[in-house]
Amino acid sequence: MALSPPVCDFGWQASDFTLTGTDGRRYRLADVAGPKGMLVMFICNHCPYVLAVLDRILRDASALQALGIGVAAISSNDAQAYPADSFPEMQRLAVARGFSFPYLFDETQEVARAWGAACTPDFFGFNAAAGLQYRGRLDASGRMPAPPDARRELFDAMCQVAETGMGPAHQVASMGCSIKWRGAEA
Repeated sequence: MALSPPVCDFGWQASDFTLTGTDGRRYRLADVAGPKGMLVMFICNHCPYVLAVLDRILRDASALQALGIGVAAISSNDAQAYPADSFPEMQRLAVARGFSFPYLFDETQEVARAWGAACTPDFFGFNAAAGLQYRGRLDASGRMPAPPDARRELFDAMCQVAETGMGPAHQVASMGCSIKWRGAEA
């Protein structure tokens, strides 16, 4: 079932975490932050919405990192019910696709709950002071990629955050598959 997260709660401060990345390292929120801000994405391996835009996510993540924006992705899905989202499969995907950012496993789902993550993909863009400034979509893509010339909404918003510390007032919510909560019916 497709869901959309709520609109941006400007200035919201994310709770810290300590999660294991596919590279075997442990990461805290401060490890992800860049000098001009931070983008944290809730994604997973099997979601058709994520798979439709994964190339664009990787492109925009690299470009944002070059601008001083720290980037990380978190998978919080119930890996027992969805084996494609297991940690070994996360490792395989991160290597095969050359992720330039940490891909973190939220095995307990505590981070997704604390952050109010709703779907995959769900994008949280922060300024250098760690205040939320963007909670919108990547672009006009859904289950299928938008045209190649689609406006890069996430990228443009995070460039604005890096430059001014403020996100755009108008944001279109992301849309994707619901987080697969442990104990929830499929």
